[in-house]
Amino acid sequence: MPKLKTHKGAQKRMRVTKNGKVVFHRAGKRHLLSGKTAKRRRRLRRPSTVSDQFLRKIRLLLGG
Repeated sequence: MPKLKTHKGAQKRMRVTKNGKVVFHRAGKRHLLSGKTAKRRRRLRRPSTVSDQFLRKIRLLLGG
């Protein structure tokens, strides 16, 4: 079976940690920030992990 190609769009947006979790930044931090609460903006600042139900699909996109 041939090697899987990395999905370049996914590669630019996510990375795999040493423990195998997939980390990404949440959407919604670019504009219209005045309508969002400070708590919400603070949470958008931090990276988030992919939920377990999508983990296998995302890791396949990232090349295995």
